[in-house]
Amino acid sequence: MKLTFLSALAAVAMIFSANAQAAPTVGEMAPEFTAVDSNGNSHNLSDFRGKTVVLEWTNNECPFVVKHYGSGNMQKLQKEATDKDVVWLSIHSSAEGKQGHVNGEQANAVAEEQGANATAQLLDASGDIGRLYNAKTTPHMFVVDADGNLAYAGAIDSDSSFKPEAIEGATNYVMAAIDSLAAGTEIEVSSTKPYGCSVKY
Repeated sequence: MKLTFLSALAAVAMIFSANAQAAPTVGEMAPEFTAVDSNGNSHNLSDFRGKTVVLEWTNNECPFVVKHYGSGNMQKLQKEATDKDVVWLSIHSSAEGKQGHVNGEQANAVAEEQGANATAQLLDASGDIGRLYNAKTTPHMFVVDADGNLAYAGAIDSDSSFKPEAIEGATNYVMAAIDSLAAGTEIEVSSTKPYGCSVKY
């Protein structure tokens, strides 16, 4: 009986270990996913192979997201990136009934109010994509290279304050990664600890 119990515990430990290892790793293939956007269109990550892709986890009610959108910083980054033919996908993983949850119409209204320049607003109320990427915060940023490999994962920049004035002078890791990929040079900082509100799964 004791052996059976220990075997069961070992099996559970193996499952948790497998889940922990399932988080994407910089330098390896970014996990494939399919998502529906705010206009009802379906997208696969692999549809964008050949282009750099930015994944941005967002929640418009989070003070850290407000920091970057209220100051115009996120929109500016999105515009700079998409002008360079980068695909920018904003992902909404807040569950129904939780802070930041939006349907398609609401996501479009928020994006219009923000003046967002993302390529698409992806809806992930189930949290499946968020968990696939182990997205922890809003914002939590990922950059995928043209070959489909994860090139950067972590914070948007080097200053974790929620105050907008902290943006000036901070190192923007996302744009640094995009620029390095465009130049064909090594990304100096490819992984950082994300900061922000917890994703509301």
